[in-house]
Amino acid sequence: MASVKLNFEIPSKLKTWSLALIAIGVLAIVAGFLTKGRGTEAQQAEFIGTLMYNTIFWTLVCNAAMFFVCVTTLAMGGWQVSFKRIPEAISTLVPVFGSITLAILLFVVFTDKHHIYHWLDSAAVAKDEVLKGKSGFLNVRFFAIWSILAVGLWSLLGWRMRQLSNEADVEAMTKEVGASFILRNTVRASMFLVWFALTVGSTIPWLWLMSIDAHWYSTMYSWYTFASSFVSGMSLIALWVVYMKNKGYLEYTTEEQLHDIGKFMFAFSIFWTYLWFSQFMLIWYSNQPEETIYFKNRFQGEYRGIFFLNLIINFVCPILILMKRGAKRNYSLITFMAVLIIFGHWVDFYQMVMGSVRPESSSLGWLDFGVLCFFVGVMIHFVAKALASKPLISKYHPFLKESIIHHT
Repeated sequence: MASVKLNFEIPSKLKTWSLALIAIGVLAIVAGFLTKGRGTEAQQAEFIGTLMYNTIFWTLVCNAAMFFVCVTTLAMGGWQVSFKRIPEAISTLVPVFGSITLAILLFVVFTDKHHIYHWLDSAAVAKDEVLKGKSGFLNVRFFAIWSILAVGLWSLLGWRMRQLSNEADVEAMTKEVGASFILRNTVRASMFLVWFALTVGSTIPWLWLMSIDAHWYSTMYSWYTFASSFVSGMSLIALWVVYMKNKGYLEYTTEEQLHDIGKFMFAFSIFWTYLWFSQFMLIWYSNQPEETIYFKNRFQGEYRGIFFLNLIINFVCPILILMKRGAKRNYSLITFMAVLIIFGHWVDFYQMVMGSVRPESSSLGWLDFGVLCFFVGVMIHFVAKALASKPLISKYHPFLKESIIHHT
């Protein structure tokens, strides 16, 4: 352990790049506010929608990192212990991005932006039997309370997991202490996963995203959103693992762990595609106007190119490139695919939101990429700070040896 580099020193270039991206993003957001945010109702919808899909995407991706920690903990997995501090560091952004998400969403609902959420228009709801039937949960009070609870408990339960993880840095554990440590991890992971299922696995995608098209619904939508955010979260973990390895850190993490991360990237790309096809095919086959309207804008309208580009990036590329064993162990290929998958699912969230907020135009422009720069810069900055704040390896974790000798 003496020869292992436990403390991460943030390279000056990483700091410079993160701050530069944040600065570009801030300029883009200010310019967007001045040119669109104070313009017509359609321009305001475009500006708010761009902020919405970016912040929701990055909040769910970072929260997926804690989901990975908790689900592997509950499975008594040990292979991930050697790089566990990376998903833990990514999850520290949930309160940051979650707060931004809450600020934007609460601004929308409390200022009655019914051009974003049609159900905010009380006059329209009174005349619409479908909206009236959903008014029990599609209302400002329920939306606000449940959103605050969701982000608050994601942040709290994730923080509790990270605090417990710190105990593995203090001193060697006896068999009894180690057993107690694993049990407490399991209990806390279970609590997070239950809340994750009640929010990300069901209600939050309905409220934040699906209710933009309040007449449309899909029983697969939350799983679809989860698959998109989780595969992006695994790709983000892969990028940080490769970066840290290239900088000489994470000596106990080998191509064996990278291979397993690649398996998650491959498997959940296929799972996402299964949901993509099932949701589209069943709704197309039924040919019911109240259901097909969602896909009409995307399959026949201005978003047709984005709709199929989405499928090519998120399914065709992963299945062709990541299927081979060697590809999952190749740093360059994993890096390329991780970036491509994150970009592909960012585009997916773009069409999920903007396909309804701005159906007449599908062009990805300077504002979209400018806001993306802001969130990428913030992510890099805060993840690097989190990694530098504690040892990179839980050196007294009871499962560390299992991670070191892991073979797949």
